[in-house]
Amino acid sequence: MPKSTAGSATGGGRARTLAQTYRRFGEVEAPKISPVYAQIAIALSESDEALRVIESASPRGRRPAGILAALHYFALAGQAPELAAAFASTAVHPSPLGAEVGRVAVGVVGRLGGALVEVASRRKVLGDEGGRHALVYPAVAEVARRVGAESVGLVDVGRSAGLNLTVDRVGIAYGNGQSLGDPGSAIQVSASVVGEGRVPSLGMPEVGARVVVDADPADVTDADVARWLRACVPPDQLERGARLEAELALATAAPPLLVQGDVVDVLPEAIGSVPDGVLPVVITTWALSGLDLEGRLRFLQRLDEAATRRPVAWVSVEGVGVAPGIPTFGDRRASGHSILGLAVFDHSSLHATAVGRCWLRGEMLTWLAES
Repeated sequence: MPKSTAGSATGGGRARTLAQTYRRFGEVEAPKISPVYAQIAIALSESDEALRVIESASPRGRRPAGILAALHYFALAGQAPELAAAFASTAVHPSPLGAEVGRVAVGVVGRLGGALVEVASRRKVLGDEGGRHALVYPAVAEVARRVGAESVGLVDVGRSAGLNLTVDRVGIAYGNGQSLGDPGSAIQVSASVVGEGRVPSLGMPEVGARVVVDADPADVTDADVARWLRACVPPDQLERGARLEAELALATAAPPLLVQGDVVDVLPEAIGSVPDGVLPVVITTWALSGLDLEGRLRFLQRLDEAATRRPVAWVSVEGVGVAPGIPTFGDRRASGHSILGLAVFDHSSLHATAVGRCWLRGEMLTWLAES
């Protein structure tokens, strides 16, 4: 495999920095999530040819996560069959074939060139949106109980694929022996429970509307969009990939309404799309941290304004102090966990409570509210 020299052919210091970025990603960050991506990143860091191609991308497109997702995308699309075969081989024999997949990836980068960097520059790498049902399900059911609603309209904010919206069709097992949802669903999630508090054993009300609010919502019924969502999951994360397939199947069966724009500005439109007689339940799961304080306060104001003629509920899972108006149990910011909050807006009144804490993106929680 060609080694990267002092970087004269690729822009001197800038090329060396790019090589160092990929090597660090391969040695420090990627091994935590994908040994295959670790091998590819290291191989790319050692190839002058690959670095020349990557350097032609936009600043965002040069990032390892974007290039690796783009490689996976072309493998899934059938335009890099040699890489698809290498991915399949590493799934069976990960260790011996690690170097081989890196060599193949370098060749694909050189062959695809501009097409690869165009995808990496244009498309945003999407994080894992799944697995949050263990938090969202009991929260939605509880806030509906508090309002006395028999039907809810779920409005998922800041999660482009809207995978929270399948929450009524999943099965959930908690570490304390409780279970919720559909035990026969193709999507089964689990979460450990800390402390003595029990998660409310409430059924999910009928879901009368599903809405995604995002600057760039993902239409899961579009084959190319779905392929990109799959490409954002490393090929050796087989369990996560299988869960995504099941989530996409459910989402495609009942596709949500997509509302595109600044999430604060278009929130009233999204809430207004929920039919009369159906309680709008706005859901934010680690979505508000991308807004500054003014933006978060405007978000709260939009919820209040939407509640002039009917109640509007808000289920929030955000870092401590991020969700305005939601109590924090006196916890300090950046304390390593998130607060699960419920709020009901009704005729310029707000009733907001914190009902629990969670860790590890919802894999561990404690429910502190009385049910």
